[in-house]
Amino acid sequence: MRGRRRKPRPPIPWRSPWTSVVCLAGGAAVAAIVVASAMAKDVVVVVDGKRTEVRSFAASVRDALGDAGVALGYGDVVRPPAHQPLADGATIEVRRARPITLTLDGRTSEHLVTSTDVAGALAELAIPAAAGQVSAPPDEAVPLSGMALTVYTRRKVYVVAGATRLAARTTARTVREVLRQERVGVGRGYLVEPPLSSFPKDGTVITVTPPRTDPVEPEVAALNWRALAACVSKGDPRAYNAEGPYYGMYQFSVPMWKVVGGPGLPSDWPEEEQTYRAQLLYQHVAGRWQGQWPTCGARLFTRP
Repeated sequence: MRGRRRKPRPPIPWRSPWTSVVCLAGGAAVAAIVVASAMAKDVVVVVDGKRTEVRSFAASVRDALGDAGVALGYGDVVRPPAHQPLADGATIEVRRARPITLTLDGRTSEHLVTSTDVAGALAELAIPAAAGQVSAPPDEAVPLSGMALTVYTRRKVYVVAGATRLAARTTARTVREVLRQERVGVGRGYLVEPPLSSFPKDGTVITVTPPRTDPVEPEVAALNWRALAACVSKGDPRAYNAEGPYYGMYQFSVPMWKVVGGPGLPSDWPEEEQTYRAQLLYQHVAGRWQGQWPTCGARLFTRP
C-alpha cells in the first residue's frame, strides 16, 4: 500500500531572499530615528515675557528663533546672542525694541527701549521714575508701536518778589506755574523775568517787580548810578540805617520811596528796581540831588 504524499511545507519568511534587505532597511530607519532624536534640542523661547517651548534641530540661536517663528527687528535684544551655537535645554530671551519720543524738560529726542512698561523705559533712559512729573503712570504698558513720554524733572528755582524771597523745588512747566504754586501774585503791569511763559530750568531766579509806568530820561539813565550806590551803601541792596531810617542801595526814606511809586520797603527789592526808583527820584526833584544825597551825589557825574 502506497503511503500518502506529504503536503509541501510553507516557505519560511526569513529564508526569503528579501529578508536581509528588509531587516537592513528597518535597522537603518531605527538608527536614523535614534540619531535624529539625539540631534533635536528642547529649548524655551521667551519673547517679552511670553514663554514658549520649542523642539528644534537648529545649530544656532538665530535658527532656533526662526523655527519658533520669531523674526528679529532692529534694536531687539537677544540673550544668548543670535550667532551663538544652540545648546539643548537653552532658554532664549528676546526683548523687542520700542520707540520712545521723550520730551525732557522741554527738549524732545528719539530713543529705543526694550522695557514693556513706563517704569522700565525710564530706567533705561536713566531717568528715575520719582524724579518729577511724568505723563504716564509707571505701570502703563509700552506698546510695540512705541509711545511719547513727557517728563519734567524736579528743579530748584528762586523767587524774588518784594519782601518775598524763597527757594522752591518744582516740576512746573512755566514760570507762571511756579508763581501760582508759590502763591506769588502778579498784578497788572508787573514785570516778570524770565517771562511767564518761559521754562524755569534748575537754578533760575524769577524776579517780580511792580509796573514801571514812568519812563527814565536817557540822560538820567546815563549817570553813574553804580558809583553813587557804592558811596551811599557800598552797593548793598539790603543796607539799613536806623537814623532815618534809610533803606537799600540809595538809602531811601520810606516817604520818598512811596513818592516814586515804590511798594513795601526799598530793601525788599532787587538792585534793578531800586536803581529805577532812584532815577525817578532824581527826575522828581528836577536834578537837585543835594537834598537827597548831599555827601555822595557828585559821584553821579563821574565817568563810569
